[in-house]
Amino acid sequence: MTVLISVCGASPGVGKSTLCGGLAQWLTGTGLRVDHFREEEILTRPQFAAVAEKFTATGKVESATLLTATAEFVDAVVTSGDDVVIADALVPYVPTLLAMGHGEEAIDAFLTDLTEVLAPVGPVMLFLDGSAASALPRAARREGEQWLDWYVGKLSGYEVTPPVTDVASAVRYLLRERAVALGAVRRKGWGLAVIDRADELSREEVLRVAQRELKPWLGGSGTELLSPAM
Repeated sequence: MTVLISVCGASPGVGKSTLCGGLAQWLTGTGLRVDHFREEEILTRPQFAAVAEKFTATGKVESATLLTATAEFVDAVVTSGDDVVIADALVPYVPTLLAMGHGEEAIDAFLTDLTEVLAPVGPVMLFLDGSAASALPRAARREGEQWLDWYVGKLSGYEVTPPVTDVASAVRYLLRERAVALGAVRRKGWGLAVIDRADELSREEVLRVAQRELKPWLGGSGTELLSPAM
């Protein structure tokens, strides 16, 4: 059974993309067939063409469009025969749903449908926890001095609660985003592994913890896949 590992985090700058690269390299090295789905690929993968078109035109994406695209993606994964998909912040789409103004009840209903769609690829969310207050400046150092203003401006243009007007309110919003994502995934019985204080660890330490936390879904050596305990 293919395993979909969705790497999510408490904030930009917490190390999701770095960890995805490390996991993809490690699992490929064990002989597994690995699909590394980078965050920006949601705008270029053929299964997500309708999502990209809607987002480019309006800045919003309907939940039904997300479900259809995900179902097509799952079909493609199953057909490919890949053993593992490492997805950088792909599912469960909680930031997107919150940005479109959905409340927790609507998100919970969406996750019910999404969980059914993802059943053939055994979803596991690997969540990098940490302080948004420290992770956001790290992202800004990586992306450039204008990035933080851009990010705050992006959130302020969405229908998020609490509303975002500055860095401090962005940190408060990200705390809610974290709580909604973790709560929804736990209620739906996904595989879930949380790496605490990921922003305080080196990339090597984060990778080692991730390898250990993923053992319930991947064989201890990484060469034998186990079905998730869902």
